[in-house]
Amino acid sequence: MSLVEVKGVTKRFGGLTAVSDVDLSVKAGEVHCLIGPNGAGKSTLFKLIVGLFPPTAGSILFDSVDVTAERPFARVQRGMSIKMQAPSVFKELPVQQNIQIALQDRVSGAERALEEQRLLELLGLAADAEKMAGALSHGQQQWLEIGMALALRPQLLLLDEPTAGMSPEETYKTGELIKSFNAEGMTVLVVEHDMAFVRQIAQRVTVLHLGKIFARGSLDEILNDEQVAEIYLGKTHAH
Repeated sequence: MSLVEVKGVTKRFGGLTAVSDVDLSVKAGEVHCLIGPNGAGKSTLFKLIVGLFPPTAGSILFDSVDVTAERPFARVQRGMSIKMQAPSVFKELPVQQNIQIALQDRVSGAERALEEQRLLELLGLAADAEKMAGALSHGQQQWLEIGMALALRPQLLLLDEPTAGMSPEETYKTGELIKSFNAEGMTVLVVEHDMAFVRQIAQRVTVLHLGKIFARGSLDEILNDEQVAEIYLGKTHAH
């Protein structure tokens, strides 16, 4: 069962076609990675799925409902939750209060306190609950923001290059976090170009190149595709 269906989506900015006639399906319950070299159209496609850009052509379905014309907040109410590249935590507030704000529309009282604690422990931030969010490391701020996205209990968590600027240790820990949400049944769509991270988390992969779908399949199929290696590494293999 597909949770997200992108059908024939094109996005033009003036004379530039950033995304061209893309079909993409994300199945319920999977970790799906959208990869490709810089300028491939990954972030544009991501913004089309979450409603930050309207498509020039094509349609987007979420949970079988056509959301092509819906604004981002309406998609969030339907069960999408978004974590963009740059962290946007409330830096001058304590970590715990950031989580509280994210939870406030969904739960209250004793249930909220339990959920706050669960999220802080899941994110490895329980010891830093009283710290100002701005005093956390870059990686910890990214985890806090993922936690705020999770507070909505979304059906679909969308992450745009979640490991940008992280150390290898933080990157690995982020991958394990994503796998733990997925094990609880959450569908995750990740835009990424770090192939080691993609190897750690992906179940299915879609490769974009020059705004078009270049390849798609299981992780192994993509890793063994010589043409994918070529667009990533600029390698031509002598036969």
